[in-house]
Amino acid sequence: MAFTAKDVMALREKTGAGVMDCKKALTDADGDMSKAADLLRERGIAKAEKKASRIAAEGIVACYTEGKVGVLVELNCESDFVAKNPQFSEIAAEVSKVIIKNSPADVDALLACETEANGTVEEYLKGKIAIIGEKIAVRRFEKYETEGFLESYIHLGGKLGVMLDMAGEATDAAKEVAHDVTLQIAFTKPAYLTASEVSEETIAKEKEVLKQQAMNEGKPEAIAEKMVLGRIKKFYEENCLLEQAFIKDDSKKIAELLKSANTSINKFVFFVMGEGLEKKSEDLSEEVAKQVAAMKN
Repeated sequence: MAFTAKDVMALREKTGAGVMDCKKALTDADGDMSKAADLLRERGIAKAEKKASRIAAEGIVACYTEGKVGVLVELNCESDFVAKNPQFSEIAAEVSKVIIKNSPADVDALLACETEANGTVEEYLKGKIAIIGEKIAVRRFEKYETEGFLESYIHLGGKLGVMLDMAGEATDAAKEVAHDVTLQIAFTKPAYLTASEVSEETIAKEKEVLKQQAMNEGKPEAIAEKMVLGRIKKFYEENCLLEQAFIKDDSKKIAELLKSANTSINKFVFFVMGEGLEKKSEDLSEEVAKQVAAMKN
């Protein structure tokens, strides 16, 4: 029995499956709409589409590198049980390979990219959803390509991930410092690399807040304005990575630590898994602090 494009769209409307999946199902069902719908359910494709409305608030942050190219990606699912499954990490690696090869601009562009043997990334994920039984979604990613070397750190099996683009040669000293810096970022979560990256608008707003804080403490306006200068310095020290005190030796700043190993940082990125999604909060800073304490001993 022949079928038309209108039939394909009707099946898509009925099941929520993709156009190509509907076309294949109708072909296999010889144009029978009801049988094609059953085939989609049997193949788990319609099931996968229905899960799209669920909140995927668990998952992992993973890092995948090929030489001087690396990807940090957050892949979400619905339960911690699935997130801990080795197969889930394999999905993150497969998606990362596609990102390295195609350099998509965003998640939507990534979903349209072809995988090596499983259709598009979107189709690949649908297939995994059908097998695993939970919604799986790529939330965000960052790709780095460096002339120096890359360093990464994944905390607690994927609860937080850091990737560094380092300048210069990957000497033993440089790699050791780079590793320490990834731990620093995981612990302090800096918003900037250098003070020069902070916009004038951000500083002006911060000064206004700090001035008001001082005045609320009972300080005269003139005194409050002077106090702001010192507090702005603290703002830089807390939020700019190179200005921060090294967590393993607070007598050194990160900038000094890097200089001692004759290396520097081009840029960095970190993802906290599920940040901003509906899920129970976990004190990651406390967890990393325990690890830092253990390293000092």
